[in-house]
Amino acid sequence: MDMGVVPKKINPEDFILSVLSPEDRLNTAFDIARERFKKSKLTMKDIDNAVKSVRRKAYEKKK
Repeated sequence: MDMGVVPKKINPEDFILSVLSPEDRLNTAFDIARERFKKSKLTMKDIDNAVKSVRRKAYEKKK
């Protein structure tokens, strides 16, 4: 009985995100969030303001 290595299945979406820079991943996450919340009771302005707030915190220089 051979107990060889079992190949791991790779989700292409996970791989694509892994090759992006952290900034590109964040931008992609925001794009997905915008699309997801389009049909909610939140306005696009609410969503954009939330995105800007999170971006400011994410890109803020560490002191």
